[in-house]
Amino acid sequence: MAFASPEIERPSPEKFVDSPLDEDIPLTRVKSQERFSGKSSPLESACVPLKRGDSKSGTIIADGSGSGGKLRSFTDLPTNLVYEILQRLDAKELGVVSCVSTLLNSLASDHHGWKDFYCERWGVPFGLNAQSSNQKSWKELFVDREFRSKSFMGRFCIDVLHGHTEAVRCVFLLQTAKLIFTGGYDTAVHMWDMEEGLSIGVSRSLGCTIRAITADSELLVAAGTDAFLQCWRAIEGHPHLFDIAASLNHNSNFRLWGHEGPVTCLVLDSTRIYSGSWDTSVRIWDRAHLKCLRTLRHGDWVWSIAPRGGTVASTSGRDVYVWDTDNGYLTTIIHNAHVGNVYALARNHSGDLLFTGGEDGAIRMYMVCDHCDDDDIKPAATWIPHTGSVHSLSFEFPWVVSSSSDGRIALIDVQKLLKWRQPCSSRQRYKVKHSAPEAVEPPQRMLHGFGCNLFSVAIGSDRIICGGEEGVVRIWNFSQALEIAKKVEALRSIRLENRMRRRKAQTEMSGNGARADQCSVSAKKNQLNAERIGVWHSKRGLTGKLKP
Repeated sequence: MAFASPEIERPSPEKFVDSPLDEDIPLTRVKSQERFSGKSSPLESACVPLKRGDSKSGTIIADGSGSGGKLRSFTDLPTNLVYEILQRLDAKELGVVSCVSTLLNSLASDHHGWKDFYCERWGVPFGLNAQSSNQKSWKELFVDREFRSKSFMGRFCIDVLHGHTEAVRCVFLLQTAKLIFTGGYDTAVHMWDMEEGLSIGVSRSLGCTIRAITADSELLVAAGTDAFLQCWRAIEGHPHLFDIAASLNHNSNFRLWGHEGPVTCLVLDSTRIYSGSWDTSVRIWDRAHLKCLRTLRHGDWVWSIAPRGGTVASTSGRDVYVWDTDNGYLTTIIHNAHVGNVYALARNHSGDLLFTGGEDGAIRMYMVCDHCDDDDIKPAATWIPHTGSVHSLSFEFPWVVSSSSDGRIALIDVQKLLKWRQPCSSRQRYKVKHSAPEAVEPPQRMLHGFGCNLFSVAIGSDRIICGGEEGVVRIWNFSQALEIAKKVEALRSIRLENRMRRRKAQTEMSGNGARADQCSVSAKKNQLNAERIGVWHSKRGLTGKLKP
């Protein structure tokens, strides 16, 4: 957009950009390249503020290379370049940009970066149908999921599931099917309805303590002290996917043998099964051919595993290992991660954040990248919320949930410590806002008042599920907090809309009758002054002196 006069008045860089959508909200503060030569964000280096009415986008390009040094609109840039600039922003900054103007709202809302933000935090959403016409956009999915994650700081109700006769060693939440699987010392796998809290089925006795369970929409796997993996295939048309009550020689279930000691941990991905055992090994199984592809040997008992992408992390003794699953090479070792054994492990979806829980009651966060030196890996953050050993960790962005032998559950919000970084060649997408490894961070919430020895915990679908020595399964349901938060948000939106309408009406009234109002005010003042002068003179006599 060209301007008629090249001698345009340069505004102060301390002014805020005016928004055509919301005139009273300062959205971004931008600086000119001529005055500030330091490093700045792409939008800061490309934009300077305009006076109201100069441009529909509210920003212009300070580019002297144009003909006659004329200033052009930011939105006059090629679409690919605008998208590249938006790609450098994080989710919060992209949301702010979408509020600047109608055009930037369209560009920022449709930006493919929202998909990256969502998948980096929570993975690909289940049941996403690209053919559906009423499918939510990636921005709407991200905002909705971010809103739901805040429910864990609100109210909750507790459901207690009875059915086990002995201690519960492991719990697993299958969010896509709204099912809960539990196992323990009573040698059977229990399946529960997540919404109703009712028992759906109980498997035949496996003849051993069940220490690990994992599942997806196609396969359910349980393992324990007898060193085999008991698997159930999903049955098409079955109301609850798996028929775990069927006999163990049924066509829908089978066993995998190979470990020589108790199996302590299990994880599934789309093509493989991962299992860790006290025989000091991690085995990687092919789901299609039902055979062991690779065995990763350790120097001590394996307590926990967490695969992400092409790597799998494991804990053995006091150390944490990261392996390349394609060739079996050891890529990273974290020595002496805790004082005592490292019992629990969790990772985020991108794999660059690794959380450990140990015998010392501490929880630590490590930043893991492709080419990091083992000697330089230090805890990025440390929490000590427990007085006993941390037996289990579960992660759903931004929450790390831990269960401990002290009978308490800790909720930790890691988003407060992280800062998003621009995509680069490495997989590391986050960095810590401060570098103080010796500092101990406080947990955001503690759930307590229960028996000791909570062995396993899971988080998802606005719920936290935990099992322990008491032999019951507890569910903390935070959906009530979510409903309350939605009502509060709706009321806030209504109040904001009414406030904006009143301000818009006041602006129109002041704009249309500004001079008339000024004249009426002046007339009133003159009238009052005249009345006062008249009263003053009436109190004087003909000689000009005050009457007694």
